[in-house]
Amino acid sequence: MRPTLLSRTRRWLGASALALLVGIGGVSTAFVLTGQAANAQVRNVAQIAVPQVNQQQGFADLVDAVKPAVVSILVEAQEPARTVQRGGGDFQFNFPDLPEGHPFRDFFDQFGGPGGPRGPGGQGSDAKPRQFMAAGSGFIISGDGYVVTNNHVVSDATKVTVIFEDGSEQVAKVVGTDERTDLAVLKIEGKDLPFVTFEDTPSRVGDWVVAVGNPFGLGGTVTVGVISGAGRNIGGSSYGDFLQIDAAVNTGNSGGPAFNTNGQVVGVNTAIYSPNGGNVGIAFAIPAHTVKQIVDQLIDTGTVTRGYLGVSIQDVTKDIADSVGLANARGAIVREPASDGPAGTAGVKSGDIITAVDGDQIDDALDLSRTIAGKAPGSDVELTIWRDGAETKLSVKLTELTEQAATANDEAPVPPATIPESTSSLGMTLVPNGDGSGGLLVQGVEPDSTAAQRGLAVGDVLLEIDNKPLSTIADYDAAISGVQSKGLATALVKVARNGEARFIGLPLGEEG
Repeated sequence: MRPTLLSRTRRWLGASALALLVGIGGVSTAFVLTGQAANAQVRNVAQIAVPQVNQQQGFADLVDAVKPAVVSILVEAQEPARTVQRGGGDFQFNFPDLPEGHPFRDFFDQFGGPGGPRGPGGQGSDAKPRQFMAAGSGFIISGDGYVVTNNHVVSDATKVTVIFEDGSEQVAKVVGTDERTDLAVLKIEGKDLPFVTFEDTPSRVGDWVVAVGNPFGLGGTVTVGVISGAGRNIGGSSYGDFLQIDAAVNTGNSGGPAFNTNGQVVGVNTAIYSPNGGNVGIAFAIPAHTVKQIVDQLIDTGTVTRGYLGVSIQDVTKDIADSVGLANARGAIVREPASDGPAGTAGVKSGDIITAVDGDQIDDALDLSRTIAGKAPGSDVELTIWRDGAETKLSVKLTELTEQAATANDEAPVPPATIPESTSSLGMTLVPNGDGSGGLLVQGVEPDSTAAQRGLAVGDVLLEIDNKPLSTIADYDAAISGVQSKGLATALVKVARNGEARFIGLPLGEEG
């Protein structure tokens, strides 16, 4: 990451954004046994049946095979100049130019970067754009010179240089980048270059991984660990499906590969989790199946297109599953279909639970986002939907995801009818929604009630129960009775807070 950003403290850091390395001496917990205690200890150990374990031969042969395809990435970029205001008003103070190595240069750089000398009359001249260099890692995936790295390594670059294991260099062209998955493809000239391939069968948690990269500019560095977890969601990414590894990953490892013991690329190292900026054994890699899909598109077209379903969704909790008679808490419940999206056009409704796409099970909302994003725009997908206590299937033709495409459709306002002033039910006091937009306003919540435990609060608006719109207390009573008549002990409630609607499952144990 850029040097100017290194001072920012973050819990989630790109693998090229490490500001400080702290060495901590280890503390030995070994102790010495003497006399009878030692003999007893030996006898106890001798009684344990220890299976024979093949001695590890190390990873030297693997490293020798893959290192020629791993490269260092040197990036030159330019950051716009900044000015610092002092004392209010329009006065701008530009710090003077300082030579490289000057003891105050780093200090001044923190306050807007080097500026021009003060002009006549004490007026500061325009600050100069700040030039900087950054380093990362990458790897060659074809004999004709395609290179994979992270988007955040090469973003805003004015020049990208690939440095090979033998120290030779070559200026690279940026073929394409994808910010959502943080991947980029470069192109260098060459024939019969050494390259590596992606794994065909996904590695499992517990499998060995070998990370090779350029931490702190120390090219060709090898670290070893295992896959600690899979399917990790970091930083709210809707498209990531990260592998967690414990091989040491530090600044400069960004964009470098993690290999399996067959020398195939398992993932691209992209981030670390750290409370203090140092490596703590929790790193994240973009898995090979995602990298292959994105890289192929970038090579073919220079851009990435994703399928768009047109729904706002949330996870299915156990309460929600119970409220609709779904055996397992899985899938993604549709809060709203977009007004002009493909899902709404195909008949998907608010309250539908999408449990599978093209026969593949959907575990949660993030899984649905990843699955749809992996489909081509214009393709037809079959959605398996749980609705009204039964499973149904709908065919939807996906469109292309754009930045504006995810706007959800708002329900048309429903004028309130003349109703009783309030009612008390399930630990809530409900009154008509005075703004004319329909629903019942939560005016009070008993502290120890089930409603309070499920997060309902004063000011929330109940829009639907069991997918039945609410505009009167009579609607509410009828909906609750309908849920009970189905033999269900939990009601599916659509509730709005601050203009955003979501579903909860509300147990009916308190209802008379």
